[in-house]
Amino acid sequence: MTDTSAKKVDAQSSPRGDMGQKYLASGESLAMRLWEQEEPADEVKPSTKREYETVGYAISGRAELHLDGQVIVLESGDSWVVPKGVSHTYKILETFTAVEATSPPAQAHRQDR
Repeated sequence: MTDTSAKKVDAQSSPRGDMGQKYLASGESLAMRLWEQEEPADEVKPSTKREYETVGYAISGRAELHLDGQVIVLESGDSWVVPKGVSHTYKILETFTAVEATSPPAQAHRQDR
């Protein structure tokens, strides 16, 4: 039987992940997370590859997405895609807030580390 229940998640009381992200609504095949007021850093974090696809939307601030040899500047109103299995990292340039959706859910099976 199909699950038809609606779910609501209050970001104020959402659990946090190991990297500081807030977990928002999550379904069987996708999930949302919030990166809120991420502070600038002098260095780029080491690149990683994830077993999920990510789409994101920048709410405020600026960041660089380092993606498989490319550098993409993300600003308020920009959206992006990080394909599954592609080497990437982020560098925060100005205090940054963004929402991302991952498929499958990043927090499933502790993939979101």
